[in-house]
Parts: sequence; structure tokens; C-alpha cells
Amino acid sequence: MFEFLEMVPPWIMLVVTTVGALGMGIMAMIVRSKSAKKPASAKKIILPPLFMSTGALMFVFPFFRVAPIQIGEALLIGVLFSTVLIWSSKFEIRDGDIYLKQSKAFVFILIGLLLIRVIGKVVLSSTIDVGELGGMFWILAFGMIVPWRLAMYMQYRKLQGKMESAVPN
Repeated sequence: MFEFLEMVPPWIMLVVTTVGALGMGIMAMIVRSKSAKKPASAKKIILPPLFMSTGALMFVFPFFRVAPIQIGEALLIGVLFSTVLIWSSKFEIRDGDIYLKQSKAFVFILIGLLLIRVIGKVVLSSTIDVGELGGMFWILAFGMIVPWRLAMYMQYRKLQGKMESAVPN
């Protein structure tokens, strides 16, 4: 199904996928800054990993399949990266609602993670096929977003409990 990709020079694939990653990173920063202006909800926290999970369908195609050791490596790096996102994502109660705090560090952290990812992609593209690399970076991203969003959800529920207990009956 992806035979046509074998005819595309590897450097073109690298450039296209790197530009795509940069675009997604910029979009994530814009979405994050806009979401901090609206109250948070459990749905807004939980849905992104669910939507992203559909990307696992790429592994139906052999072009994207990854060896078990690479799955472990990508997941481990994703979980490590998630700790930085967890550290920079805090909620606050404002005007009777729960809001995600605007963190000045978050933008720099996201840019840093994006740069590390792009550099990793450039370095690894010389030894790993582009399809496998795409699969590995999806696993890395999923391994990063799931723990981050779980931590956000637990923090959100904790604040929600505080708000509910503070409301007089």
C-alpha cells in the first residue's frame, strides 16, 4: 500500500515529516494558550488521548510496525518527557471554576521537547526506516500524553472535590 513512499528520497520524507511535527507543535501551543482562558473540564482533559489513540491503526500496515525493543524505548522516553509536562501543568480555582494556569515555562518546555524530538528524528532517520520511525514517534507521543493527561485529570478531580466540599449545603 505504501510502495510509492519507497520512491520518495529519504531526505524529502524527513523534511516533510519534520515540518509536520513543527506545525503540530505550534498548533499545540496555540490550543494550550486558548484553553487556559476557558474553564477546564474532565472531558477536555480525557478526550485528546482518546482521539490520538486512533493513530494506533497505523500499525495495521507493516510499513509502520516497530520491534518490541523500540516500543519499550519509545514508551520510556515518552513517559520521561511527560514528567516535564506534568510539572508545568497546574490548575487553579478562579471565579468558581477550575482553570489551567498559564505557565510561562510551558511554551519553552514544549519548544524544547519539540527540538529534542526533531533532532532525534534527524539523527535516527539515517538508521531507521521512515515508517518505523513514524511508528516510534507516535508511541513516544502517546506515551507522553497518557501519563500527562492522567496526572491532569487526578489534579482536576482533587480541585473539584475541594470546591464541592467548600460549597455549603
